[in-house]
Amino acid sequence: MRSIIHRLCRAGVLILLVFTISILSLRWFSPPVTSFMLQRMVTAWWGGEKNFTMFHDWVSWENITPSIPLAVVASEDQKYPVHRGFDIESIADAWSLRQRGQLRGASTISQQVTKNLFLWSGRSFVRKGVEAALTVILEVCLSKRRILEIYLNISEFGDGIFGVGAASLVFFGKSPNEVSPEEAALLAAVLPNPLKRHVEKPTFFLRKRQNWVLFQMRQLGGDSYLAGL
Repeated sequence: MRSIIHRLCRAGVLILLVFTISILSLRWFSPPVTSFMLQRMVTAWWGGEKNFTMFHDWVSWENITPSIPLAVVASEDQKYPVHRGFDIESIADAWSLRQRGQLRGASTISQQVTKNLFLWSGRSFVRKGVEAALTVILEVCLSKRRILEIYLNISEFGDGIFGVGAASLVFFGKSPNEVSPEEAALLAAVLPNPLKRHVEKPTFFLRKRQNWVLFQMRQLGGDSYLAGL
């Protein structure tokens, strides 16, 4: 038994080291593909979706209009500039709602980057535990701006449409540095359900969500809110 435990510990340390090196490399290299992208491609192949096409075009931070990261932060994680990977208050609120039979997400942008890059969807405690450990490493190894840049480039904004580069071109026919605040808010409004909310066919609910994101962008102080990243 001691031998088995020892081997498991060594395997765990080795796996953690591999992930740490992979995350550290993101300082200089942009990931060409993510776990979620691969899962979507496998799902399409397995389900016989012969017409499925994945769109992904990496765009550097300097070529993204400030309205897009601001809209995403306003929509998904308003405390992003100040927390260290976890929003403890939101986690506590989500847990309280779960105790009453209601579900609400509390994942930060950092946690979502970790999940999209390396893990799988689901609510198991095992996945959440691995996600938490990798999020700590992510926050230590990368700057806030780099983490947000990765998030903007790997998030899914429509079926098979990953990243703001592809989303801006497919939905608006323009590059991400030409997107208006209203369009940025609409992109952010489809998160985190891009397969149920459609940028190209916005419902009344989605328009309402878009207007809420625009209001939050102004409340946060506009583009200056992320100037220090």
